[in-house]
Amino acid sequence: MADGYHGGLGLLLDGRRLSPVQRRIAHYLSEHLDEAIFLSSVELAERAGVSQPSVTRFAMVLGFAGYPELRQALRPLVLGGGALEPQESLLRGAIDREMRNLAVVRERLQAFPLKELGEHLAATEPLPVVGLRVSCGLATTFAYYARRIHPDVRLLTHGGSELVDGLHAARRAGAEWVVAVVLPRYPREAVEALEYAGKLGLRVAVITDRPDFPAEIVLDAPVSDRLVFDSHAAPLALAMALVEAMADAVPLRTRARLEEYERMTDEAGTFLTGDLP
Repeated sequence: MADGYHGGLGLLLDGRRLSPVQRRIAHYLSEHLDEAIFLSSVELAERAGVSQPSVTRFAMVLGFAGYPELRQALRPLVLGGGALEPQESLLRGAIDREMRNLAVVRERLQAFPLKELGEHLAATEPLPVVGLRVSCGLATTFAYYARRIHPDVRLLTHGGSELVDGLHAARRAGAEWVVAVVLPRYPREAVEALEYAGKLGLRVAVITDRPDFPAEIVLDAPVSDRLVFDSHAAPLALAMALVEAMADAVPLRTRARLEEYERMTDEAGTFLTGDLP
């Protein structure tokens, strides 16, 4: 996690997946390191807006016995003349990471079975799409566009028995595939639901950031963790590439459905056609 952080602090954070609370602590340290090295764990917790135990757990995640040991390791970064990074640098670092993540997806496009999967998803009817918690947003975007070119897309964003019922109903109606978005932090019930989908006979394709995710087809794209909460530019690009593959798989149906949609929105006046009011 070196991008956007003080260089030495970045080395400590590099490769660590921090929780949102831990990221708040890291961001505070990056912006106020010259003050933080003289604070107690209680004082740091108050300044960062977290609990004192969170500060201790943060230090332990970085490999220290507690916050005093971490503070001692950080002091040379300031007392030795290290420079602080402003908030703008943090944001630039986050954007730079997203650009690199997108470059990773671009370089790996040929390795993804997009064409084959697009054909499978275009042929299966209905097509259930699963996305719980933070993954709900990307799953909803994918389902929104997929509905423009597919006759029956069923979005499942609620867990529990409702999710189980939705998968069962889709399978009973003839579904052969399910698409799921599973991004960090990974909901246990999402993983369990996909296991259940497999038992129902559904084939599972997952958009995630983990190449080792247990699914028949995995489309993995890195997630940026430079800010307090993750950002998902690369998984979104991969999801849109999958929609494109679905459209290419059935060009005549795609054209007919898109033209029908344009006629419907024109008649209903759904979208503005000129300047904003």
